[in-house]
Amino acid sequence: MEANSFAQVWQDVFTVQPDPPLWIVIAAGAVALLVVAAGGRAWRVARNVVTIAHEGGHAVVALLSGRQLTGVRLHSDTSGVTVSRGRPDGLGMIMTILAGYTAPAVVGLVGIVLLTAGRITALLWISILLLAAMLLLIRNVYGVVSVVGTGAVVFLVSWFTPAEVQSFFAYLFTWFMLFASVRPVFELQSQRRRQPSPHSDADQLDRLTGVPGTVWVMFFALFNMAVVVLGVWLLLFR
Repeated sequence: MEANSFAQVWQDVFTVQPDPPLWIVIAAGAVALLVVAAGGRAWRVARNVVTIAHEGGHAVVALLSGRQLTGVRLHSDTSGVTVSRGRPDGLGMIMTILAGYTAPAVVGLVGIVLLTAGRITALLWISILLLAAMLLLIRNVYGVVSVVGTGAVVFLVSWFTPAEVQSFFAYLFTWFMLFASVRPVFELQSQRRRQPSPHSDADQLDRLTGVPGTVWVMFFALFNMAVVVLGVWLLLFR
């Protein structure tokens, strides 16, 4: 869609696009898996998107549980922090912390729902709107740069590229969120072994529930891997 007006874009958002050729779906998945598995510079840059989803998950659940959201910070080492006010324990706080490491997989699953419904353009523009909402919560310069940069890439793809490129990008994003949901969990456990900290999500859940942090890491891993398996089936074998 090389759109000439927002009216055309708006029309395309509500239009069902045909499924792309299977090779595009597979190629996008292969590239996403390579970025996640190979690591290196590409992973460090792309991991910022995972951090945005992670902190966005904390923020959304904090609001849904009635907590007062103070703000979000994203850091150049791909870490982040979401600050909210409210009761320091209880179900709302537990769910808020639990949402972080599961959010990227959930985002990937939502992407699959939209893609399998033929809503490729809708996926891209919903992403832009969510990033704009996230921007209102950011409280540091790097966070602003990270969110604006991500939104700009999605906008440029959705506005200037043909349908085939948009399809590849949308599937690449969805595959990436699925695969990238798993690696940070293993990084979390590795960091917990090297530098134990009471501030990790797993250790905060340990303190709130009495369930050991390692068990929570296993839960994150199993949940995200289950979503990956479901996602592969939905995208390739449904």
